Amino acid sequence: MKSPLGYIIFAILVFNSFILSAQNSKKTFNDAEKQVSVFYKEVIEGRTDKKIFPRSLDKDSIRLVPSTDWTSGFWPGILWFMYEYTGKKEWRSKAEEFTTLMEKEPKNRGSHDVGFKVYNSYGNGYRLTNNEEYKKQVIQGAATLITRFNPKAGCIRSWDFGKWQYPVIIDNMMNLELLFEATKLSGDSSFYKVAVSHANTTMKNHFRSDFSCFHVMDYDTLTGKVIGGSTLQGYADGSAWARGHAWALYGFTMCYRETKDPAYLRLAENIATFLIGHPRLPADKIPYWDFDVPDLTKEPRDASAAAIMASAFYELQAYSTNKNQYKDFADKILKSLIEGYRSPIGTHKGFLLLHSTGHKPSNGEIDTSIIYADYYFMEAMLRKYKLKL
Repeated sequence: MKSPLGYIIFAILVFNSFILSAQNSKKTFNDAEKQVSVFYKEVIEGRTDKKIFPRSLDKDSIRLVPSTDWTSGFWPGILWFMYEYTGKKEWRSKAEEFTTLMEKEPKNRGSHDVGFKVYNSYGNGYRLTNNEEYKKQVIQGAATLITRFNPKAGCIRSWDFGKWQYPVIIDNMMNLELLFEATKLSGDSSFYKVAVSHANTTMKNHFRSDFSCFHVMDYDTLTGKVIGGSTLQGYADGSAWARGHAWALYGFTMCYRETKDPAYLRLAENIATFLIGHPRLPADKIPYWDFDVPDLTKEPRDASAAAIMASAFYELQAYSTNKNQYKDFADKILKSLIEGYRSPIGTHKGFLLLHSTGHKPSNGEIDTSIIYADYYFMEAMLRKYKLKL
């Protein structure tokens, strides 16, 4: 049994650790605010009538895209996160400015990524302001998304291009959050039912016996039966594309939050086990773009996958008996991102993170800054900060 003095010393150490952690979090957020201020100025100076939203860093220039691009909602989302942390009206004004510029996307039926676009912008905006117009746009976006649902296949179609009959990508799990939110806001259960059907179909067909997953699953449009799986953005059809597994972890963790279905929690925990214990995960916990590329020494990392994983693990720890393991793993990822993958303040046009990989097989956005890495990095920091982890 510890002596009273021992307990006092232990309590002091714990308290000091908590204070140090809080101070480090505050400094990281303050640094992020300075960098996002730079980012905002660069975006305003570089945008045109059509190319408005920052997507990635192309050499020394920001690649700007229209609202139709799947990544457009991440920038207003980052601005909402800055407002959430600081409470400053100036960040709210900036977030409102760019959210308004998303006005075409809630009705855009040509994209399965309406969830990424609408929930990250209007969804975050409504969560923080209760603006009724934002609420309407979230519900409209969900109504648009479910037009891509095929009851035969039991899931929402992803791409409208390529060799597939009815492709469904693991990324699409992320768009379900919009549907769950729309049911809560509208009382219309049809959104919820489509989300659950899509999650169940993905859970049944996308995963291999080791809980790695395919990027793409193709379905027969008439019968709904599985045609086969492939991995467009990974190394090979049978490989484990890093960001795809981050989407899977995040998506099924979110589905458990919204439904409390234990099957989703079990799957999230199994994906977590696959990631944490993977023999090819580097010591700093920032994965290479694909776990199965032959020679890792010649391959780029993917900080975006790491940021998504960190955010997902911070949420998953709240639901699982493996709480301590998941929290510790998320902490290690976040520490590595902060210490080894951040842009120095004032550089890289304001992007927060370096060393993300978008689409390696097509040589697209390799070892660079990408907007969704910054979004999930900020979300992970907010989750850690708000939960006082």
